[in-house]
Amino acid sequence: MRLDKLLADAGYGSRKEVKKLLKSGVVSINQKVNKDPKTQVDPSSEEVIVAGEAVHYQSEVYLMLNKPKGVISATEDSMHRTVIDLIDEKWASYSIFPVGRLDKDTEGLLLLTTDGSFSHRLMSPRQHVSKVYQAKIDGMVTDEDIEAFRVGVELDDGYVTKPAVLTILESNEISNIELTITEGKFHQVKRMFKAREKTVLALKRRAIGKLDLDESLAPGQYRELTEEELALFE
Repeated sequence: MRLDKLLADAGYGSRKEVKKLLKSGVVSINQKVNKDPKTQVDPSSEEVIVAGEAVHYQSEVYLMLNKPKGVISATEDSMHRTVIDLIDEKWASYSIFPVGRLDKDTEGLLLLTTDGSFSHRLMSPRQHVSKVYQAKIDGMVTDEDIEAFRVGVELDDGYVTKPAVLTILESNEISNIELTITEGKFHQVKRMFKAREKTVLALKRRAIGKLDLDESLAPGQYRELTEEELALFE
């Protein structure tokens, strides 16, 4: 790729700013000063240094975020704080976006990426990627609810959900459950329980496919996915 694009993508400024940087003579490739923005460079095999600092470049970004309540799953919004607002400036040059969405008042596992193909694989209904949620329910959840979810629940618009696995962790006036679904309709978990005349009081996504939320991440914290974690979606 062109040297000026590499530096711009790595966060060293706009193309115009990068050209000024190159003219100053502080950029080197394999220990040789280079001032030509059109120079072709391979960041995987060549060492690019800017003012004594090695340039870190990667073509795609994959982040695991523990989404907090009150933040929306969008790249920008004029009224509310978005998940992108939680990401450090060092990622600002990358076009990062959330994979799917979690409701504003839902917390837990949300993936962020620059990779459209990766996002499509996870979100396409044809892929049947499971999503596991933990929820606190106003009302006693029963074996009848388990069976209804197993068969498929008719939502308020007439849509019948695909079979889901409902596990009761605690059944009482306030119940705790875990729910595994393979689709992601608008407010689906809340609407499924509403169809059973129950209300979701709190909702957290614990897993996507075989990937579990790193519980060491506090709400609002994130980290890059490991190669082993990425391999779970291949």
